[in-house]
Amino acid sequence: MARQTGLRLRLSGLFLSMVAACSLSLHGQTTSIKSQLPDAPRVSLMAFARQSATPMPEGIGQAASAQTDNPAPGQHPRLTQSDAEKLAIKNNPRVSVARLLALAQHQVVRETRAAELPTGTASITAEDAENAGRVSAGSLTASRLFEHAGAGGGFTQLITDFGRTSNLVASSKLQEKAQNASALASTEDIVLAADQAFFNALQAQALLKVAEQNVSTRQTTETQVSEMTKNKLKSTLNLSFADVNLSQGKLLLLDAQNNVDSTMAALDAVLGLDRQETYDLVLDDAALKAPPTDADQLLQLAFQQRPDLQALNLSQQAAVKFSHAERDQMLPSISAAGTVGTVPIRPALYYLNNWWGGIGVNMNIPIFNGFLYSAQAKEASIRAQAVSEQSRDLRDRIVRDVRTAWLASNTAYQRVAVTDELLREANLALKLAQSRYQLGLSSIVELSQAQFQQTDAAIGNTDAQYQYRLALSTLNYQIGATP
Repeated sequence: MARQTGLRLRLSGLFLSMVAACSLSLHGQTTSIKSQLPDAPRVSLMAFARQSATPMPEGIGQAASAQTDNPAPGQHPRLTQSDAEKLAIKNNPRVSVARLLALAQHQVVRETRAAELPTGTASITAEDAENAGRVSAGSLTASRLFEHAGAGGGFTQLITDFGRTSNLVASSKLQEKAQNASALASTEDIVLAADQAFFNALQAQALLKVAEQNVSTRQTTETQVSEMTKNKLKSTLNLSFADVNLSQGKLLLLDAQNNVDSTMAALDAVLGLDRQETYDLVLDDAALKAPPTDADQLLQLAFQQRPDLQALNLSQQAAVKFSHAERDQMLPSISAAGTVGTVPIRPALYYLNNWWGGIGVNMNIPIFNGFLYSAQAKEASIRAQAVSEQSRDLRDRIVRDVRTAWLASNTAYQRVAVTDELLREANLALKLAQSRYQLGLSSIVELSQAQFQQTDAAIGNTDAQYQYRLALSTLNYQIGATP
């Protein structure tokens, strides 16, 4: 009994020392391996057909402040269209989500490729058993229960599975590229949203100036009519019309101010800001350029540059590779395996040597599993066909959207010239109406009508200019040329 107790103590002490030594060894190996392996590469968005891809900003998911000029006290910071696009790309969480998913997809490639690399394990075992024990329950392996302690390791390495793993790796790589393209598509969505919010806010600010000028003009008219009424030169009816026109102008001013505030809030949201910020919006280029003339060339550019179309094409290729991998499950797989170890404490009668080792080759041949593999291969093939049809459907929608955006930009460009001419005529008509009214040659109704037409023409001209710029941004988005 004392001998058994002493042996157990020695076994326990040896086991603890082996665990400590092995832990230090494994820690050193892990540190060495980590120092040799490169870090997981960060995914850069693919620009595919065009060279000027938007670079990935540092600090994904971190809010950034507006890179604008330092404003003077009491003034708002300046913000251009390009600044708004950069801020939206840097701050908007939708862009961060898309890029983080692309980074995660790269790890899926590493996970899939792990099947081609060797797998190693290490084991430490110490056992205390009654003398002459030969049988244990709960295991189908042949048991030999002796007091012993030992450590060893083993490895497995896939030799070939006739293309299944290589197809899975190729499918994962294509899915990574598709996710990169989807991230670029999300970036272009945010750029378009930033352009829309920017031009809407800029248009609202311009309309506010029109409303302020309209109130100023009607206030001047109301003051003049009031003085003329006091001097018995005009009737109170004229003063009533002037008061009504002034009240209408003030209502228009209130609506314009509310529109400025709401559009600025929408712009702040697209820029990814969690606070209210007001900017003085400035155009990068005040000159209006004519839209492109060749719609067919725009279609070709769209087919080459649209990242969402490229993402679907890559997903379709990945689905084809995955269907091949599912089909290859029905083929054999060949792998090598080995093991080695030592037993420093053992019954000498049964273990002549204090180590063991062996290596071998194994082939697994699938025979029958209820048609599981064939059904999985058929499912993957059908899904690949479905993705192909989705790609064809997107191409049809691209043709429609590009042509629609091209027609809209041409119409918007023509509206700019027409509304500009209309504004000049309305300004001239207002001047003539004011002169005729002051000379007593016309009534207040004619002056009110001229003021209304001039205000409507100014609003229409302002709306046409910014709607044309927005139409151009939409056309650039449809052909995948968003900067």
